[in-house]
Amino acid sequence: MKILYAIQGTGNGHICRALDIIPVLQKKAEVDILISGTQADIAIPYLIKYQFKGISFIFGKKGGVDLWKTLVKNHLKKFISDVRKLPVENYDLIINDFEPVSAWACFLKGKACFALSHQSAVLDKNAPKPKKKDLIGRFILKNYAPAKLSYGFHFNKFNKNIFTPVIRKQIRDLNVSVSNHYTVYLPSYSDKKLIKVLGQFPDIEWQIFSKHNKEEMRKGNIKIYPISNKNFLRSLASCKGTICGAGFETPAEVLFLKKKLLVVPMKNQYEQHCNAAALKELGIPVLENFKKKQFSEIEKWLKSKQVIEIDYQDNTKEIIDLLLETYKVNYSSYNYAIPSREVDLEAF
Repeated sequence: MKILYAIQGTGNGHICRALDIIPVLQKKAEVDILISGTQADIAIPYLIKYQFKGISFIFGKKGGVDLWKTLVKNHLKKFISDVRKLPVENYDLIINDFEPVSAWACFLKGKACFALSHQSAVLDKNAPKPKKKDLIGRFILKNYAPAKLSYGFHFNKFNKNIFTPVIRKQIRDLNVSVSNHYTVYLPSYSDKKLIKVLGQFPDIEWQIFSKHNKEEMRKGNIKIYPISNKNFLRSLASCKGTICGAGFETPAEVLFLKKKLLVVPMKNQYEQHCNAAALKELGIPVLENFKKKQFSEIEKWLKSKQVIEIDYQDNTKEIIDLLLETYKVNYSSYNYAIPSREVDLEAF
């Protein structure tokens, strides 16, 4: 059996999950790896067969996605060319972690594509949603990487096809302790903005991990580090608590390590607001933004000793076994033809 495992490279979460999924897949089949996206900071120690720019969301410095940079840096013509050229027909199965090139190649060529992603779980009707509707955000999330069948990961099991997070081995193997610092990872905010807010708490030792700074630096009680997986894991393992965006992998890892957690969902990012709704149901405090007016909420969190107790079991092998068994039993029904009247390949 030959599998194409396609991974989203915007942000680090998809890569972190792939580090545990790839070895399991390689024991089951011949696996080629595809990555698209431009914002990941973690290297993947496996041979990459295909690498594309894909369609990446570019982090800004004001708390959200920079829509202008996202528009400018994404080349639609190149994306369409990559979609057309990708030989998905050479594979028995495409497993897709929110990766658009392979997903649309499968859609256009009538090939089976199985989603194995957090985004699939977010879209599920049983998963928590924010009170404020975002029709455009939901439309993008639903159509960014279409799939024939979906398996998802979320903070809780909301149906039989949704599983608890894949916690990478690097996290499971950490020696956990509690020192005096708090770890901060808010890549959509500038260092200047973070220092301005966190500087209001001079008695707290802060360790910020920054996408905007290439050198270590200190500003009073605030230490800023460039992104480094090794240093970040060390900080996370020994911190009192963590402030981060409302992504998926980092909050899940913090919960697994039984650390205090405070999240700030990114602006213009529907998925993170869905995550924030799910975390709020678990009792995790959520900040609307990261400004001085949030001082009282941050102070309240710092004084709190509440830690949410969650045990995420290592069920990666069981998930892959279920996905492959579903594919084998239903192979004929998952390879489908798209009528030419719906999609005209020559139009691209």
